[in-house]
Amino acid sequence: MNTQNPSFFSGTIPAKAGVGLKSNYYNAALQEAEAQNKQVTWFEVHPENYMQDGGPSHRYLTAIREHYPLSLHGVGLSIGAPRALNKTHLQHLKNLIQRYEPSLFSEHLAWATHDTGFLNDLLPMPYTLETAKLVVEHVNEVQECIGQQMLLENPSTYVQFASSTMSEIEFISYIAKHSGCGLLLDVNNVHISAQNHNYSAAQYINEFPCAYVREIHLAGHTIQEDDVHAPLLIDTHDRPVADPVWALYEQLIAKTGAVPTLIEWDTDLPTWEMLKIEAAKADYLLARTHMLQAAE
Repeated sequence: MNTQNPSFFSGTIPAKAGVGLKSNYYNAALQEAEAQNKQVTWFEVHPENYMQDGGPSHRYLTAIREHYPLSLHGVGLSIGAPRALNKTHLQHLKNLIQRYEPSLFSEHLAWATHDTGFLNDLLPMPYTLETAKLVVEHVNEVQECIGQQMLLENPSTYVQFASSTMSEIEFISYIAKHSGCGLLLDVNNVHISAQNHNYSAAQYINEFPCAYVREIHLAGHTIQEDDVHAPLLIDTHDRPVADPVWALYEQLIAKTGAVPTLIEWDTDLPTWEMLKIEAAKADYLLARTHMLQAAE
C-alpha cells in the first residue's frame, strides 16, 4: 500500500492473526509496539465507531495506526437493502478510509434499513438473481466511492427464504464475479448456518469460491434452543472459538493458504492476554499450513 501519511505503518496486513480493536486494548497495543514486542500484528475496527470528527478514540487509533496495519469492517452500509445506499454514511466511510488508509475494507452481506429507519440487526435476504444484481450495483457504487476493493462477508442465518432460487454459494459467487469485490469468509458463520439449517459445513467450505477470499474471521457462538427445543446457534462473539470452527478453519486454509485471519470478540471482552492466546492458535495453524504446503 502506498501510504500518504508518512507517520503511518507502511506495511500491508500480513497473512497472520489480528484481533478486533476495542478501547480496552488501546494501551496494551501501544505499549507492546513501543517496546518492539508486538505479539498481535494487525487490528480491525468498526468504522461506525469512528465517524465522529475527533475525540479520544481518534487520538488512540491514530497512534496505533503509526505502528500497525488496519482493516475496517463495516456494519452499517445495508448493502443488501432494496433501496439506495445512504450517501451520508458512504461519505463518512470514504473520509475515514482517506484518513486511516486501511489495507482492507469489508462489509456484511445483509440489510438493516427500512422505511422507519435503521434496524440494529444484520438481516438476511432472499438468494435470487434480482437481489444479486442489486447487491452488485451497491458494491460497485461503494468501490467507486472509496477507491478500493471491498470485501463481502458471508452471513450467519437463522431463517431461509422460500423465494430463494440460488444457493448461498451461487449467490456470493455471482456477486464476486460481477462486481470484482473480494470475500471475507467467516468460518463461525459457516458453522452456525450449517447447524441451524442442517447441511454440511465441510461441504460448504469445499464448494466456496476461495479464490476470492482476502480475509477470514473466527469467533465464538452460543447454543440455545428454538421453539421446538432443537439446538439453535447464535453468533454472539462473546467467547473463545469453538473446536468445530477451528477444524473448519484448518480445512479452509488448506485450500486458501495463509490468509489474514481476525479473532472477533465483541462482548464480554476477555483480557488482552486471553485474546492473544486465541490469536496465537490461529497463527500456529497458519504457520503449520504454510510449512506443509511448502514441503509438498
